[in-house]
Amino acid sequence: MARGPNRRRVDREAPAPPPGALRQGLKLALLWSVAGAAAVAGLAAGWRHLQDGDALRIRAIRTGPLARASAAELLALSPVRVGDGWLSADVEAMEQALSRHPWVREVRVRRAWPPSLEVKVTEREPRALVDLGGLYLVDDRGEVFKRAVPGDGLDLPVVTGISREAWVERRADVEPLLSAALALLARWAERGLDRSAPVSEIHIDPDFGTTIWAGDDGLEVRLGHGELPDKLERLERVLSALSAEGQRAEVLHLDNRRRPDWVAVRLKTTGPRGP
Repeated sequence: MARGPNRRRVDREAPAPPPGALRQGLKLALLWSVAGAAAVAGLAAGWRHLQDGDALRIRAIRTGPLARASAAELLALSPVRVGDGWLSADVEAMEQALSRHPWVREVRVRRAWPPSLEVKVTEREPRALVDLGGLYLVDDRGEVFKRAVPGDGLDLPVVTGISREAWVERRADVEPLLSAALALLARWAERGLDRSAPVSEIHIDPDFGTTIWAGDDGLEVRLGHGELPDKLERLERVLSALSAEGQRAEVLHLDNRRRPDWVAVRLKTTGPRGP
């Protein structure tokens, strides 16, 4: 009689764990969890101690050379102080705060070692004054950045003809006029005209265009509208010719719309003004 294949039972039930093994496993898991939490807490406490400890407190805030703003004025604006945490110092908030100083164009703050902060400031370059119902300083980008005060100690040309009302209500329309006045000053200097006749005032008029007063004698130059590079070239030639003849002009007209290539000259007939 054929025998069937030998078979072993594989579906027997797994033996039950010995008494107490389950409780022991739970204890071990709990111990590991407690140890892990303690380690994380220890690391956090160590990090806080590292941040707030005396070894990593800001020892100095250095601003570098400044021409107009002062280190004391900048530090008075700063939300970060010497003694604060070096790693936790909010340098971005500090940059924003220092940017409120009127003479500051750009500012960058970086951490340095030993624990300190280095402040790099780019100051504004004043180019002119503008009369807006009071004199204000204008930088080389055409930005009006502060009211002028005697302590500024600046001798700059004045831009007139822009009312405060126009500046407040129609700034987008009048800002290009101010930028054009600054561009005119730059061209005047490029041609060397400022050496013999430095500009004292630029007047902007929507109808008559631009008029300049320059030099110790108050030479009046009526430029009118447009073609400034060509007009300044003609002006330079006329002033050179007058100087060669020992003559001085009182008023120069370069604003003839029908004959823009003409220059009309009114000569000065009186002697130079006394001191």
